[in-house]
Amino acid sequence: MRAAGLEFRPLPVDPRAELASAAGRRLLRAGSGPGAVLRLLRLGRRFMPALSDGIADAAALGADLLLTTSTTGALGQVAAEAAGIPSIGLHLQPLAPTHEFAPTVTGTRSLGRSGNLLAGHTVQATTDQLFAPAVRGLRRRLGLPPLGVARARRDHPVLHGFSPLMVPRPADWHPRLDVAGYWWPARLLDFLAAARSARVRLLLQSGWSELAAEDSDSALTIGDTPHDWLFPRTAAVVHHAGAGTTAAALRSGTPTVPVPAQLDAPFWSARLARLGVSPSPVPLRALTPARLATSLRLALDDSRYRARAQAVTAALAAEDGAAKVLTAVERVATTTG
Repeated sequence: MRAAGLEFRPLPVDPRAELASAAGRRLLRAGSGPGAVLRLLRLGRRFMPALSDGIADAAALGADLLLTTSTTGALGQVAAEAAGIPSIGLHLQPLAPTHEFAPTVTGTRSLGRSGNLLAGHTVQATTDQLFAPAVRGLRRRLGLPPLGVARARRDHPVLHGFSPLMVPRPADWHPRLDVAGYWWPARLLDFLAAARSARVRLLLQSGWSELAAEDSDSALTIGDTPHDWLFPRTAAVVHHAGAGTTAAALRSGTPTVPVPAQLDAPFWSARLARLGVSPSPVPLRALTPARLATSLRLALDDSRYRARAQAVTAALAAEDGAAKVLTAVERVATTTG
């Protein structure tokens, strides 16, 4: 990043530590749906004041433009306004309400066009309540007039970092919302039993949960390894279906077996199956060695999954999500310069 003239500003909240806390573990157990949303809000209230201060301090150090995530967007807009600089949202999930699908955090089932839209506005309003106290406090601290989260969002441009092959841009979205395309810069014993049942050799990436297995001819535990290097060298990828891992799997041309656990993971898992690059998802709560082994063998033995995965990879190669972000940044910089 620094080689490209970009600087990094650390924020005071450690998401890994938050998920390892008692509240974070309850969130992980909640999976997806309304219960998970409520637990996420409760967890967020704990660290929102510290996050607010961190964003304001980072923006005050000097910047030409603030690029925010869905988590930092509401507070980042306040900091950017106070600093007199523009901001653009970069989101990995389609969070804006739409008739076309239900909110990503509520699961995969459509509620009908009217139900989808109503649920989307309900989730958005609930999330706004999480940020509202911190936004009010930060606006007071920075000497800005009152302005609600929803009102500030109306004019805020957002680019989404996923392919329209995966989620076509909803026709009822506001023009300020665009889909840019991807930009690239279980219990352990049960999992190992599934690998043996499926007759495969296993690379187990330990991740934040620190999974580990005794190394053998059929299993090897590894630490942090770039997905763009690792995934193309595998026959199939079993993953949790987070937005970033899903993108890396699609880019690799490798069949996948998604094991969604919480929040937006069921949404992405369903999209992978709809694209034809994976068998049906195996939800974490329903995970058994036999079920995972069956899905893994299906992904490996049915050549249609690999063929479709490689076709999707070729289609993604024609997209340039990073260029759309760069164009938006240059347009904003020219307007405000």
